[in-house]
Amino acid sequence: MPSPDPLGERLVDLARALRRHGVTVGTSEVADAASAARALGLDDRERLRTGLAATMMRRSADRTVFDQLFDIHFPPAVGHRTGDAADLAPTDTAGARERAAAIREELVEALARGDERELDRLAARAVAELGRLANESSTGGWSANQTIERLAPQTAIAAALQRARDAGDVTGGSGEGSGGSGEGSGGATGSGGGGAGSAWRPEQLSDRYDRDEIRHRVGAFRRKVETESARRNAEVRGRDRISRYGVRDPLERKDFLLTGTTEAAELHAVIAPLSRKLAAKLAARQRRQSRGTIDIRRTLRAAMSTGGVPVRPAYKRRTRSRADIVLLCDMSGSVAGFSRFTMLLLQSLAGVFRRVRFIGFVNTCDDITDLVREAQVGEDISERVAREAQMTRWHGSSDYGAAFEDAVEHHLDAIGPRSTVLILGDARTNGTDPRIDRLRILVSQARYAAWLNPEAERMWDTGDSVASRYAEVVDMHEVRNIEQLRQFVSRLPVG
Repeated sequence: MPSPDPLGERLVDLARALRRHGVTVGTSEVADAASAARALGLDDRERLRTGLAATMMRRSADRTVFDQLFDIHFPPAVGHRTGDAADLAPTDTAGARERAAAIREELVEALARGDERELDRLAARAVAELGRLANESSTGGWSANQTIERLAPQTAIAAALQRARDAGDVTGGSGEGSGGSGEGSGGATGSGGGGAGSAWRPEQLSDRYDRDEIRHRVGAFRRKVETESARRNAEVRGRDRISRYGVRDPLERKDFLLTGTTEAAELHAVIAPLSRKLAAKLAARQRRQSRGTIDIRRTLRAAMSTGGVPVRPAYKRRTRSRADIVLLCDMSGSVAGFSRFTMLLLQSLAGVFRRVRFIGFVNTCDDITDLVREAQVGEDISERVAREAQMTRWHGSSDYGAAFEDAVEHHLDAIGPRSTVLILGDARTNGTDPRIDRLRILVSQARYAAWLNPEAERMWDTGDSVASRYAEVVDMHEVRNIEQLRQFVSRLPVG
C-alpha cells in the first residue's frame, strides 16, 4: 500500500478551501502547485507561499483570501511559539491589563526598529497571554479581536515614532504636534511644526512618511496576530472548520447587504474607477444612438474627391457630453448594508457625471442630490440623509408602488430622452401594490433603464418580492458584490 503524501493532502485541502471561498482552482493548478512545492522545498515558507500563489491563483484579487488559507494549512509553527510551557489561562481584566502594558512596551521597541522577527514573536505572545477566550468549550479557543482590543497597538505609534527618531532610524526632524520642539535624526534641535500659520519646512514631509511607516508596521503586526490566532484555532478545532468560517471573503465577493462601516474606504477605492467606467460606457452609448443629422454641405464637399459620389456621409458635430443619469435608491432599513454601498456609488457618480439626479425613497421620494454633492469624498452620509430627507410618510417600511407613484407625480421632469435610469433596491413591497404601470412610465421616459438588485436571483419572488414582475418592464440584474457590479458595467451595451 503506497504511503500517504502529507504535502499532497495539504494542497488538496487548500484547493478545496479556496473553492469554498469562490476562488477557481482546477486539478491542473493543484498538480502544478505540487510540482512547485517539491521544487522549492519547505525550508523557506515565504518562498513556498509565493510559488503556490503563482500556480494556484488566476486573479490577483484572490491573493488576500489565499494568504489567509495558506497560513491555516501551512502554519509557521505547531503548538506554543512563546517558549512557555503552557499558555496563560484567562484572568481578570486587571491581570490582562498588566500583561498588555508589558507587551506594549516591548512592541514600541520592535516597531521603532522594524524588527520582523521580534514582531512575530510578540504577536504569538500577545495571542497566548491576551487572546484566550474565557467562556469557551473544552476545546479552547483564541480571539484576534480580543487580543487587539486589550493590547491596543495603535497607542504605541507615537512612542515608537519618537524612539525611532531618537535612535536615528527614521528621517524626521520635527516633533509631533503644534508649537513643541523635537530632535531630528541628525541631533539638531528644530522647532515644532504643524501649527497654524507656521511656514512649511521640508521636515514636515519626512514626518508624514515616518508616521505612515510606523502605521504600516502596526498594520502588519495586527495581521500577524490574526494569523497566529487562526493557527491556534485550527489546531484545536480543525483546519477545515477554521478555513470555512474563520476566513474573510475578498471584498469583491462580499455581499453588499453584509458590509459594515469599517469597509467603506475599501469599497470607495473600488467603486470609484467602476463609476468612471460606467460613465464612459454610457457616454459611448449616447454618442452611438444620437449621431446627429447628416451635414449636406460637408458631405458634398467630401464627395468632390470621389467624383461627386457621396461615398461616406458626414454628420453634424454634436457636443460630446456625459450622459445624464438618474438613480432611484431604496434607503429602507431592510437594505442597510446595500444603502451604504448606494451612498458610496452616488458620491462616485456625482464626481464623474455632469448632470445627475439622486432620488431616495422608502415609501415616498425625495431629491438628495445636494446632500450627496455637499459631502466629502468617502464620508458616510447615511444618517444625514435619513435625518434631513423626507423619504417616509406614515410608516418606515418600504413601499415601491407608493414610491413610484410619487416619482411620477413630482420627479418625472428629472428623466429626459437622454437619461439613463438606474434603480437600486430589493423589489420587496411588503405586500403593497407594486404599481407596475408607474414604473413603466418612468422607464418609457428614459433612453435606457436598469435595475440593480442586491438579493440573489434564487430569492426573487419569494415572500413579498415582486422582482420578476418588475423585470418584465426593466432589465433586472443581480448585483450583490463588487464582482457582479463590475460584470454589469462590462456587459452594459454601448450600441
